[in-house]
Amino acid sequence: MVDRLTSLDASFLYLEDADTPMHVAGFLVLESPRGGLDHDDLVELVSSRLVLVPRFRQKVVEVPGHLANPAWIDDPDFDVTYHVRRSALPRPGTEEQLLDLVARLTARPLDHSRPLWEMYLVEGLAGDRIAVVTKTHPALVDGLTAIDIGQVILDDAPVPADRPAPPDDWRPRRPPGPVGLVWEAVEEAVQRPTAVLDTVRTATGDLRATVGRLAGTATSVLSALARTTVRPAPTSPLNGSIGRQRRVAVARADLDELKAVRRALGGTVNDVLLATVTGALREWLLSRGEPVVGSTSIRALVPVSVRPEDAEDDEGTVVSSLLLDLPVGEPNPRVRVARIGYAMRGAAQGGQSVGADTLVALSGFAPPTLHALGARAASGLSRRLFNLVVTNVPGPQVPLYAAGARMLEVFPVVPLARGQGLAIGLTSYDGTVYFGLNADRDSVSDVDVLADLIEQEVADLVDTTRET
Repeated sequence: MVDRLTSLDASFLYLEDADTPMHVAGFLVLESPRGGLDHDDLVELVSSRLVLVPRFRQKVVEVPGHLANPAWIDDPDFDVTYHVRRSALPRPGTEEQLLDLVARLTARPLDHSRPLWEMYLVEGLAGDRIAVVTKTHPALVDGLTAIDIGQVILDDAPVPADRPAPPDDWRPRRPPGPVGLVWEAVEEAVQRPTAVLDTVRTATGDLRATVGRLAGTATSVLSALARTTVRPAPTSPLNGSIGRQRRVAVARADLDELKAVRRALGGTVNDVLLATVTGALREWLLSRGEPVVGSTSIRALVPVSVRPEDAEDDEGTVVSSLLLDLPVGEPNPRVRVARIGYAMRGAAQGGQSVGADTLVALSGFAPPTLHALGARAASGLSRRLFNLVVTNVPGPQVPLYAAGARMLEVFPVVPLARGQGLAIGLTSYDGTVYFGLNADRDSVSDVDVLADLIEQEVADLVDTTRET
């Protein structure tokens, strides 16, 4: 029998269009190693690690007549050089030029006739640096046990320790033809009649019924709704019609400074980060001449990792959706931190929030996978219930390397949902928190202003706590 997509994964594919590709992207900035790192080196590295991510050599095929969900099959024409590509900036490439390239690459949908991922080596960065841009469809990452291609190319030492690698004897299995796909779908329908109803609902766009039946999956949609009043999200310039083009901006914050703010104000580092985003959004709205009063808020969907109370070790860890009203109308940064901390404590209802140390121990360099799960969670809720997505994923606080090249920075690029002009991803790594802002090019054309305001908000919080 073929390996079939779940109804939720199939819904990601059906919901995609040219304006709202669902892939999760990101980019690593690397210090060029002695001897350099060229395209051939990256192809060789990825090829040697593909055995760890077997799904990345499979593609999706539709079942004739939508008699069953699409199936994963081996790509008989798999060519790693199609997926691992090369690009360059005019030397010496600036960060602005890199962000413009990332925005253009992010805006392009993946080719659904091939395995759903791409990787780009970007040469020419100033300071003898290179970048690697990755794009992965969330359908490839269906749980915390899944691994993203952006994870497997990284090691914790310039020269990886000799570890016995699994034998890579991959040979594409002969794909079933249309008749075979139909026959297997009929057999499955006889054995599990409810699967037919799920397939029809998904294919026809009845996602409310589909998601309702999938409430026990990592999206935890019903759990999110139970933790907030079910009402439309506040009116915001972040929402409206969006186009096909994107703008990407970045910000950085020192992790030790954030921890000092947390010690002074209480709560968690995550509370401080969300309060930072809230303060920046407040100033951004004011810079646009938008009305901001004491009750003004922006609702964020914040995916959080939780572990059910009866789970042993980390096997019960899932990603749950928390709808959080960010108090952008609150002018006092201390009060913003306190209000967000109070709201975030509700994330533990029905389970325990999983801390950063646990996540790092669980998955190593987990950000690519967990940002993808955050995007999956966002896709399960009505767009009318939140204004933007904010994903925050901790990473290791030690240097990582790709083919001997030290990773200096890492920025997530979370996809935009239909009608939403901004998504913010955060990843901490080696003493710094990296913010990646993905925005619609026209409706949020000043996303670089928001990125600057995030860094200013961090500085203001640090100064405020030092004064006490």
